[in-house]
Amino acid sequence: MAEDSKSAFYNYPNPQATEIPYKAPPKDNNPIVRGLPLVIAASLVASLSPVSTFLYNNAGFDSLRKLKKELDHVECRFDPTVIPLKDGETPVPSYTDEKALRPAPEAANRFYSVKDYHEAYKSGKFTPTDVANALLPLIRRDVPNPTSHSTAFLSTRVDLVLRAAEESTARYAAGKSLGVLDGVPIAVKDEVDVKGYKNCWGTKKDFTSALDETSWCVVKWEEQGAVNVGKTNMHEIGMDTTNNNPVCGTPLNPYNDKYYTGGSSGGSGYAVGAGLVPIALGCDGGGSIRIPSSYCGIYGLKTSHNRVSPRPTPSIAGTNTVVGPMAVDMASLEVAYRVMATPDPFESSSCMYPAPRPSTSRQKIIGVYKHWMDRADAPVKSLCEAAISYYVKLGYEVIDIHIPLIHDGQTAHALTILSEAVNGFPDTSFLSPATRILLEVGAKATASDFLQAQRVRSLLMSHLAALYQQYPGLLILTPTTPTVGWAIKSPSDLKYGVTDGDMSIRSMEYVWLANFTGCPCLQIPVGYAKAAKGDGIVPIGMMAMGEWGSEDQLIEWGFEGEQYLNEVMEGGRPRSAAWVDVIGEAAKAGTKTSVSD
Repeated sequence: MAEDSKSAFYNYPNPQATEIPYKAPPKDNNPIVRGLPLVIAASLVASLSPVSTFLYNNAGFDSLRKLKKELDHVECRFDPTVIPLKDGETPVPSYTDEKALRPAPEAANRFYSVKDYHEAYKSGKFTPTDVANALLPLIRRDVPNPTSHSTAFLSTRVDLVLRAAEESTARYAAGKSLGVLDGVPIAVKDEVDVKGYKNCWGTKKDFTSALDETSWCVVKWEEQGAVNVGKTNMHEIGMDTTNNNPVCGTPLNPYNDKYYTGGSSGGSGYAVGAGLVPIALGCDGGGSIRIPSSYCGIYGLKTSHNRVSPRPTPSIAGTNTVVGPMAVDMASLEVAYRVMATPDPFESSSCMYPAPRPSTSRQKIIGVYKHWMDRADAPVKSLCEAAISYYVKLGYEVIDIHIPLIHDGQTAHALTILSEAVNGFPDTSFLSPATRILLEVGAKATASDFLQAQRVRSLLMSHLAALYQQYPGLLILTPTTPTVGWAIKSPSDLKYGVTDGDMSIRSMEYVWLANFTGCPCLQIPVGYAKAAKGDGIVPIGMMAMGEWGSEDQLIEWGFEGEQYLNEVMEGGRPRSAAWVDVIGEAAKAGTKTSVSD
């Protein structure tokens, strides 16, 4: 690609390909600790420095020191933000105009999309208030007999939910709908600030800001009439990928309750996967949108770094974490993303991004790093390869690519995000044992190790820039996770928690690269595998990672993948075992008495 492509961005990395031969990662070596031994281990790690130092080295964090030759010429890069420049004064289309909303796949058992809610409201079949009344008994945990769905939610303000629903109902009655999001139920991860709600980060501690303001990305949804029905469960302080939370409860996978939802946005993943809401907000610092989206069989977008503003929500992992949408289908994800990605004039990076616009002409190139892809378990790899073959039929060219230091890069990402979390939570005494161990180990990172990790980041970003310039429109495809879900080993794990560092690292095998380099990445379901535990199936996901700012291109790719899934699955994409017919319940409720406090 020509030099003028690089000049179309702010802060674009210097394109420099690096050829370092592939090297397999060392054999798994981290201990698995659960039950009472986990409680004892957390106390030892917190009080005995040699123990946490041993675990730090055992996890391989000290291995970056061996890359002196490979990184000797590389400058540190601390911020992965790369911003496409605005393209003049092109008018921004209305994202919530019903004419712009693409139809959902035709299938008798499909999930309900934004379009289904909007059309039902317009027809008078039922109202946003009816939907709220149908949902509240299912998701409230502050009632005598909460349902199994309520574990996915940490708090619900009934008064705020009903007020927003009634205001939307009145707008529809007056023929003054705000657009396709008006009255649509949404949910927001506990990590993100919402006025009137506590912010606990999935812990027993209250971190609510004195500002009591709603984050920009949520405000944008609410301005279009979306009804926030509550804050969703998350892995404690977002620091693992199961959403096992012994403090707040652990939501179970909606397809198979013997498996985890994935995390850390597991409550949002469950809420969408169970059909409770068509859209939920997640945060992603190491796959925390994409992993639960994969495990729960839904769509999830990790956005370009700093594109979507979470202001005033603070980030404890500011060089890795972003906010983004999780949705039942691509049409719902598209409208959710375009609305929440409205540039924030008071956030220094978001304000520089152009407003999202539908993608027009685009190259169709898929990049596959074979050594990396081959590390996926056979059922996962097989389903992803079948999906790639479908894309070839749609005119995509598949090329072999190389990415240097792919396993050292994952170590560098883990070291970085742990160091950032330690800075955000220096006191670990209030945390559950598994989370406490993680942060105590992360606290052993040296300044030298941290700087070395940022050199790895810089090298990777420059290499990706070279790939994107050589192959305009390149999408790098991988499985979302390399395994068929993550089974719950023992009921006691839900009570005490569990630390399984090797499986945590394994689950993040592919997702970390987009976080560390700031690129956008979209997860889509591509099939289902037979469960090794329990009854039923486990969803399998695939990701595409694009150049900085390429969300609109990824969305087009996602629509094509959605078409594939509904073509290959007999009867279309299957609903989850925990799926709730919210629209059916709302229609039956009609205009019955509202739920009271």
